[in-house]
Amino acid sequence: MRYLYLHGFASSPASGKATYFKERFAARGIDLAVPALDSGNFERLTISSQLRIMERELGGAPAVLIGSSMGGYLAAVYAERHPEVYRVVLMAPAFGLARRWPDALGDDVIRQWREQGWRMTYHYAHNREERIGYQLLEDGLQYEDQPDVRQPALIFHGLHDDVVPPSFSEEFAATRPNVRLRLLDSDHALSDQLPLMWRESEEFLFC
Repeated sequence: MRYLYLHGFASSPASGKATYFKERFAARGIDLAVPALDSGNFERLTISSQLRIMERELGGAPAVLIGSSMGGYLAAVYAERHPEVYRVVLMAPAFGLARRWPDALGDDVIRQWREQGWRMTYHYAHNREERIGYQLLEDGLQYEDQPDVRQPALIFHGLHDDVVPPSFSEEFAATRPNVRLRLLDSDHALSDQLPLMWRESEEFLFC
């Protein structure tokens, strides 16, 4: 069994959640792989390029996927296409990623992004503004808003999330008996819920 953690947009393998979970897995004698999903080229990031990184990491092996925000959406997209995935843990998964951006940014920003080919966005891991290419949005539109995940899934979502509305996870879980949704008194980062998320993830994955 392989274990893979997928960080969020404009984040990195050094994120707080990734580090916390990697340490907890290590205490159980398990290596939690945390790849850099932009391959060192954030500007050219796409959903497809991140899925290719996952495929190289896993090589078709049975796997457990843990993902945060965009990483949670990636985990769901990958799980739909790979029945060898055993279970998934999703933290504030960014369902409907590409289709939500026009609503969030507005038509003028999207038009400028498309015409210019890039826009500036804050990269949390690098602590600075960086370019992100329009191909991220363009490529993302080919993927489904809510992947048809058949595997057992555990979702954590903050009730005060102002980045990805918790209603997205509620809608996802409502018609899927294989999905357990935990709504928490937190925001998008869920940083204040790490011990709880680990305890429940550990029980979900190993008990």
